[in-house]
Amino acid sequence: MGVRSAAVAAADQWVDPDDGIRYPAGEVHAWERGRNETVCGLALSRSRLTRFPHVTWADVQPESGRHAEGVQAVCRRCRAAQGARRDDRGWTRTNPRP
Repeated sequence: MGVRSAAVAAADQWVDPDDGIRYPAGEVHAWERGRNETVCGLALSRSRLTRFPHVTWADVQPESGRHAEGVQAVCRRCRAAQGARRDDRGWTRTNPRP
């Protein structure tokens, strides 16, 4: 069961010089508002993750490019919990065994 309205928790942040709004950077995780842990089970306080309730999970995906400028890594477990397709692999099989 995926979280439909997930926000973002990240290891770092950057501030847009044009409008002064802070955005996530570094490693990002999906976070459900009202909970103290990420979707993959990391405690926000122990992991020292910063909450970004104004940024949605879809906005930090590298494919979207909207607020993903500072994102270096996306949590694989959070991505799977949010409904990432299994076909979206970063590799392809070139010579399958018989």
